Amino acid sequence: MMIKHLSERNDTVSAILIFEKNDRLGVGMPYGKGGSNNEHVANVSASELPNFAVSFEDYITKHPTNEHPDYFAKGSFNPNQVIPRLLLGNYLEYLFDHYIKVLRKKSMEVVFRTNCRVVDIETAADRPYKIITETEDRHPADIIVVCTGHHWPTTYEDVVKGWYDSPYPPSKFTSPFNGPVAIRGTSLTAVDAVKTLSRLNGNFETGQDDLLSYHLNPACDRFKITLFSTGGFLPALRFHSDGEAYSSSWVMSLQDIYNYKSKNGGFVDLDHVFDLNFKCPLKSKDPAFYDKIKDLDMEGFVAEMMKLRKALDSFDLFKAEYREAERSIKHQQSISWKETLAAFSYAMNYPAKHFSAEDMLRLRKTMMPLISVIIASLPQSSYKELIALYEAGLLDLVQVDQESRVVPNGNSGAVYHYTSVDNEAMEEYYPMFIDAIGQRPLNLPDLPFEGLKKAKLLSSAYLDFRDNQNAIELQEKDEAQVYKGYNDNYYLKLPGLKINDLFQALDPYGQIISNLYIMAVPFIGGLNPDYSGLDFCDTAAERIVDSLPLATMNEDIIDLKDVAS
Repeated sequence: MMIKHLSERNDTVSAILIFEKNDRLGVGMPYGKGGSNNEHVANVSASELPNFAVSFEDYITKHPTNEHPDYFAKGSFNPNQVIPRLLLGNYLEYLFDHYIKVLRKKSMEVVFRTNCRVVDIETAADRPYKIITETEDRHPADIIVVCTGHHWPTTYEDVVKGWYDSPYPPSKFTSPFNGPVAIRGTSLTAVDAVKTLSRLNGNFETGQDDLLSYHLNPACDRFKITLFSTGGFLPALRFHSDGEAYSSSWVMSLQDIYNYKSKNGGFVDLDHVFDLNFKCPLKSKDPAFYDKIKDLDMEGFVAEMMKLRKALDSFDLFKAEYREAERSIKHQQSISWKETLAAFSYAMNYPAKHFSAEDMLRLRKTMMPLISVIIASLPQSSYKELIALYEAGLLDLVQVDQESRVVPNGNSGAVYHYTSVDNEAMEEYYPMFIDAIGQRPLNLPDLPFEGLKKAKLLSSAYLDFRDNQNAIELQEKDEAQVYKGYNDNYYLKLPGLKINDLFQALDPYGQIISNLYIMAVPFIGGLNPDYSGLDFCDTAAERIVDSLPLATMNEDIIDLKDVAS
């Protein structure tokens, strides 16, 4: 996305240096061999992709493939069908190459290095930065944009047999496993693990009404998967959407944010964003549904939406949501509140950096568990596989408490400790365990670039409390990471790094490091509650590129510092 927006500008930078630790540009972890096999699909279709210089339809027409016959057959495809992730990766790689050519035609110097790991970034006397690669080469740079993507730290994976700290890369699962498997999580990451393991231990067969049945290999009669989840919910299904995939017009502008802050104690109120980006759009989209929830605050709305979900068995709810999604697609009628909630999730990233600590805690505790389920947009093909496994008695879901934990069982397998919904203490052994709760947030000490940390150009993410008394009470209960600052104000420590609205780093004193941008997924989640998806990447990159001319002209960023600090 950075390369896309740079190619659309004429006066931004004089040269671009790109460092990629893997062998392909533009693919990333999810869309290449590091995150996918042929069975893995994206949760977006061609019609939902951001605007690119070459459309996906043009690309696939000119580059037909036999590798995905369920998607592209007889020279055609359905633009509303989800795209196989490896195919989407090929498209993104093609786009990356296209944009490099565009930049070079504009006489822009573009240098890229694949299979080249950056081991450090240091400050320098002659130029702001020196990039140091594993071959000890040193490259000067004026502006740094950190786009290092997903990172999956390991704990016991290489030590304890049968323990996997993530399902990635899926190629590490190479043979059948005749025994019970525990998977922590029910998100799309967990679905990835289920899809890979099921194919190693049996096969799916298409029957009537395009539904699937699953058949175990004879040698895998003890294979079974148990999903563990604190919420107890499976991801919501894709449905027909009436509106555009996303729009920057949904987002509060910087001017809107600071006008509001100036009149409301220096914060953007979560309730205001909920009204602005959820209730107001819903009023015009679905007046009848709006009338049902118009008097509810955020907590009341979530409670109402969760009421039915909590009353039904997880798989009964899963089946009901599938039928609802199928009706939505068949009749081309959106499920308005879900569509609007997804738009709200995208839009709230931008004012979230200006929430009070109290509102951020409310958001994380109340709204994010619902959002994480709804915006998953599980493809129908994945639903059919999960249901086939469930109907075969080979997939189960267990709801666990927040204090549940998994520990190695010596040198083999894991023991799951949890309290059941019936308040019974449980200890269960599994010879295979896969942690699939998704990308964990990483913090300042985890950043691999010691030079940036040594120069004190970065700081941990935090938000101010509106009322210090709230912070003191939380601190006494040890319910959140609260600390007292030198000015006797209290702060909520969040995962990741402190960045501003333009994704520029802030140092420990709150000063903007105007030529250092952080876009690495694990390090921005604290201040960006919903950072997933190509739409978010596109908007973030656009903001960064629009700010680049200011990054090296100090006299022009004075007003911006007042706005973005």
